[in-house]
Amino acid sequence: MEESISQVSTLVAEEVSAEEQGAMPTSQSDLSIWYHSLYTDGIHPDARFPRDRYVRVLERLTPFLLDGEKPAKFEPSIEIHTPKPIQREHLLLAHDEDYVDRFLAGNLREKEIKRIGLTPWTDDMIQRTLLLMGGALEATENAIQFGGISANMAGGTHHAHRGFGSGYCVFNDLAVCALHALNNLNVGSVAVLDLDVHQGDGTATALQHVDEALTVSVHCAVNFPFRKSSSDHDLPIAADSGDMLYLEAVEEALDLCFDHQPELLLFQAGVDALATDALGKLNVSRLGMQRRNDMVFERAINANIPVVVFMGGGYAKPLIHTIDAFEDLFTQAARWANRQ
Repeated sequence: MEESISQVSTLVAEEVSAEEQGAMPTSQSDLSIWYHSLYTDGIHPDARFPRDRYVRVLERLTPFLLDGEKPAKFEPSIEIHTPKPIQREHLLLAHDEDYVDRFLAGNLREKEIKRIGLTPWTDDMIQRTLLLMGGALEATENAIQFGGISANMAGGTHHAHRGFGSGYCVFNDLAVCALHALNNLNVGSVAVLDLDVHQGDGTATALQHVDEALTVSVHCAVNFPFRKSSSDHDLPIAADSGDMLYLEAVEEALDLCFDHQPELLLFQAGVDALATDALGKLNVSRLGMQRRNDMVFERAINANIPVVVFMGGGYAKPLIHTIDAFEDLFTQAARWANRQ
């Protein structure tokens, strides 16, 4: 497995030339996804977090990838971009200066690292985090510039608060991207649609005083975090609810988001509501998750609202069910992107 993962990462790295790295695409006829090998390799092999999910999803998407002027083997087409590290000034949009600077200097306390949970901590964790956040920021800029759908093949780090990380999340990419769009990209309103099985508590607190940013969270009522924050709209669902109740909540969440008249939709697309997920409890099928994705993309494309996809959670045992669901997510996104 390690050899296969390394080969896939090397292949993608070779496909992205030095001139293309970090560069914006010239159109949005294909789905643009930001990815870096450190999304996987920056996490220790012994960590409880399933680090291989990123590169295994990439491997699934390989037949859809553009290779220079060479067409993808299958439709729809997907273009991979290599992110640049995010700048400190962008992190400060949503995070306290003291926390940002101590993380960048490698001076987080052991208790803080344990709360984040990506342990054992690696020497690459700082660079991994900066690249992950940079991928989210560049995907956001791309969606705003070209419309349609862009994605980061990682992130959805909705448990990070202004002054601390939590639940596998160091910094909050959703909050940073929302504030970057509002403050720097001439966007007047943003909706954050969080469909992860866990509540987006950090996003709720980071954006609680920002009227232009709406936070909507659909989540399992009896799951982490056990002390919930207050989103603008929280739609908790009972354990074992299944497809019908979950999709009814998604429909309500979409109505709330589009009532806000957003100029940008940030979609936390965690697949941990799956029945096979070890941390889930909502008992949603793969077909139910596919239907969820189509509901989101259809509403946004029909309304001509750009969307940024943040990967979110997924911890199935065996992990193959998570990989299947993320493959669905990105190929569905690519098909909708090609319809715009």
